[in-house]
Amino acid sequence: MHAATSAKKQKEYIDKLQAEIDVLQKRIGYDQSAEAIVSRHINLLHRYNEAKDATQILIGRLAASKETTVRQIHIDMDLMDDQ
Repeated sequence: MHAATSAKKQKEYIDKLQAEIDVLQKRIGYDQSAEAIVSRHINLLHRYNEAKDATQILIGRLAASKETTVRQIHIDMDLMDDQ
C-alpha cells in the first residue's frame, strides 16, 4: 500500500488477507507445519514417479512384443501427453 491509502482501506485489506489465511489454514489443518506438508507432497511425488516408471517399463515391453514403438502404444491407448 502506498502512503495515499487511508487507514480504513489498509485495515479492510488486512482483514481480507487474514480471512483468506484463515480459510487456507482450515483447509490444510491448524496442526500441520509447512515442512510436514512439503514432506508429504514430496513423498507422494516419489510414489507417482515410481508408478509412472513402472508403467513405462510395461509399455516398453508391450511395444517390443507387438514390434511397434512406445509412441505408437501411447497413441493406440490414448495416453498422449497434452503438453
